[in-house]
Amino acid sequence: MFKSVLVTGGAGFIGSNYLNYKSKEENIKIVNLDNLTYAANLDNIKINDNCDYTFIEGDICNADLVQKIFLEHKIDEVVHFAAESHVDNSITNPGAFIDTNIVGTFNLLQAAYKSWMDAPNVFREGKENSKFLHVSTDEVYGTLGRTGLFTEETSYAPNSPYSASKASSDMLVRSYFHTYGLPVVTTNCSNNYGPRQHKEKLIPTIIRKAIFQENIPIYGDGKNIRDWLYVLDHCKGINLVLEKGKLGETYNIGGKNERENIYIAKTICEILDNIKPLESQKSYSDLITFVKDRPGHDFRYAIDASKIENELGWFAEENFESGIEKTIHWYLEKHN
Repeated sequence: MFKSVLVTGGAGFIGSNYLNYKSKEENIKIVNLDNLTYAANLDNIKINDNCDYTFIEGDICNADLVQKIFLEHKIDEVVHFAAESHVDNSITNPGAFIDTNIVGTFNLLQAAYKSWMDAPNVFREGKENSKFLHVSTDEVYGTLGRTGLFTEETSYAPNSPYSASKASSDMLVRSYFHTYGLPVVTTNCSNNYGPRQHKEKLIPTIIRKAIFQENIPIYGDGKNIRDWLYVLDHCKGINLVLEKGKLGETYNIGGKNERENIYIAKTICEILDNIKPLESQKSYSDLITFVKDRPGHDFRYAIDASKIENELGWFAEENFESGIEKTIHWYLEKHN
């Protein structure tokens, strides 16, 4: 059956990787709505030649534009990536996060409801199989101590304006399911890494600084822990939830790759020592520099992905060590 899929934020890191993966499917039309902010890059998009693809530059905060896209392109499914996502930026400019992550998500939900349904729990003819997938983050759960994992039942406890805005958008999505019967699913993922990530993020920063032999900044003592998920594994998980996920449910997607930030930095430096050694014969790890910790820096995130594994059969194919090798090689080609 032919489907028209709206992908928001498809020129961003995860969105572009998803577009490239999704465009290999048959019988779909993809509409990519992206505001082309600083974190977007159209060069990241490598759409399959046989895919019916449309790019629209625009803002999800523009409710009229969003509604027009639903009507003109007869949207059947939404995969909603578009978000402000950098914690440091949310500390200095929280307003942008409220606008995009909360108001923008509301606009999409409202447009989907108006386009797919005549009344609460009453679908328009031909829209009975529509679905809205909302991509969120594990940061909505707050922080963990040395032990424990985030599950779909973990209480929300966001600690930054970014995570608070994402938590708010998650609640809006939930409310549209329980109030209107809108066919929604939500995914909460752990930290992503891989090709096409914006340079401001941790792993691209470490790689770039090392390549150009600049100081590699690591917050605090480098002991903060994240669960790392290779971006293509995430994209496959999102698509599986879109196809088979139970409506109204949340699925946590994590890589089971908990690593301290200092381990991340040292591992990247060791790999670069082997594949692109410095002429001085020193180690890239000599560039590691500890800087003042960010305000409200969560200590540890880690996801229990057993629900998506047991119910839908998804498993991460990459461990951190295999994924980071691929990522480093991609960035070396990019910077060379």
